[in-house]
Parts: sequence; structure tokens; C-alpha cells
Amino acid sequence: MGARKTSKKKTQSDGPKAIVVFWLIFAVVIISIALFNWGTITKNFNLFKTRLATTPGTEEDYIEEEIDSGHSTQTPEIVVIEPERNPVTETPPTPPPSTPPAPPPVTPPPTTPPRQPAAPPQPPTPPPPAPQPAVRERSIYFANVNSDGQILQSKVTRRLPVSETPLQDVLNAMLAGPTAEELSRNALNLIPKDTKLLSATVRGSTAYLNFSEDFMFNTYGIEGYVAQLKQIVWTATEFPNIRDVQILIDGRRVDYLAEGILIGSPIGRNSF
Repeated sequence: MGARKTSKKKTQSDGPKAIVVFWLIFAVVIISIALFNWGTITKNFNLFKTRLATTPGTEEDYIEEEIDSGHSTQTPEIVVIEPERNPVTETPPTPPPSTPPAPPPVTPPPTTPPRQPAAPPQPPTPPPPAPQPAVRERSIYFANVNSDGQILQSKVTRRLPVSETPLQDVLNAMLAGPTAEELSRNALNLIPKDTKLLSATVRGSTAYLNFSEDFMFNTYGIEGYVAQLKQIVWTATEFPNIRDVQILIDGRRVDYLAEGILIGSPIGRNSF
């Protein structure tokens, strides 16, 4: 019992001693730190007093002068405490007014045009008339019997198309005979029926006219032969470049057309 009381008293007396030792050690540490940084503390204290006595804006210059003076070989860490200034409130830029998006274009529904009454069918346009060929007046000779029974020359005028063979065209028109209007004026064709013009050429002033063999048979006798030759010669010599005519039968020259009627050489208007 006596031993337990002794240890309990010792324990109670050790507690205050430990606390005292802790605070002594803590004080020694604080004093050591203070002594070690005494220069820094002094400068900071002087800086604080200077800051209280100077206007804002010059403390940076003072700090630089203290650093450049070189009193201490150890560069102290200077904590710059900026005076509290009135905060500047920046007004954020006003965003531009947002333009509402344009509504999508409204496409009107397709409108159906009113139905037009059907146009009446138009009659077909007739084709333009074909251009009329150029024509030229030509003289043709037929025979005409007077009241005394004499056979005379009857001249008619025809409008014939212009071509490259005008002599052949006018002779074929003569062989075709007179028109109804010309018949009413007693015009007659005394050239034998079915006579055909085989060719017609001009050499110099002579027209070489080649007829079929039908040309040799005239039913009107000698006067009929003379009349048919006059029709040929007078019609051919209406062309200014033709003076006489050479008659050919199937491409050959024949001396006589009939008894006493010579056709072996060119015949002119003066031959009758």
C-alpha cells in the first residue's frame, strides 16, 4: 500500500514538469527564429511604417532601394502586401441584340390554273404556192384555109416556160396542135399526125431539125407538104439567130419530101 501511494504521487508531480519543459523549449525555438530573422523582421517593420507614411505607388521604389543597398549578404524574401484598392468592376460588353431567326419561307401551295376551253381545231395551213416558172412569149405558125380554099400562114403567140432548149420547146408546142381558142380562129396543123421531133441543133445560122419518118406522109397532097414545111421554117426562123432549116428524117438527109419538093439542102423563107 505504501508503494502504490508513492508511485501515484510521483506521477502527479511529473506532469507539471513536462508542461514547463515543453513551454521552455517552445520559447527557445521562437526566440531562436526571431533572432535568426531579426533583420528581416526589422526591415518588414520599417517597410510597414514607411507604407503607412507614404502614398500608394511608391512602395515598389522603396523596396528596390532596400534591395540595391546591399546591407545584408542574404537576400531576404520580401513579401509585398499591396494596399487594398477600390476594386474595378469591369462591365461585361453588352452582347448584341440577338436577331430572331428568320422564319422559313412559306411556299404557297401550287395553284392549278383554271382550265381554258379547248381551242377549236384550226384548219391546216395550205402550203405556199409553188413559184411559177418564168415564161416568155413565142411565135408559132399554123395553117389557115380561106374562103377561096387557099392555104395561108396563121401566126399565134404562146407563153412558154423559159428553158435551155427554147427551139425544141416551141417546135413541140407546134406539133401538139392549136388550142381550142386557136381552133376557133380556124388555125390548123397540117403536119402529119404522130410526127415527133427527135432532135434540134443550131450550127451557125442553120437549124438542123431531125423528125421521125411520119413526117414524110401527108394526106393533103402537094399543098399539104408545102404547108407543113412552111410551118416548120417560119416557126424556126422566128429566132433571130436562125436563117434557114435543114430537114432530117431519122437522122439522115433526104433529097425530096414529095415529088418536086426538095429538102436535101437548107430551106429558108425565100425558098417558097
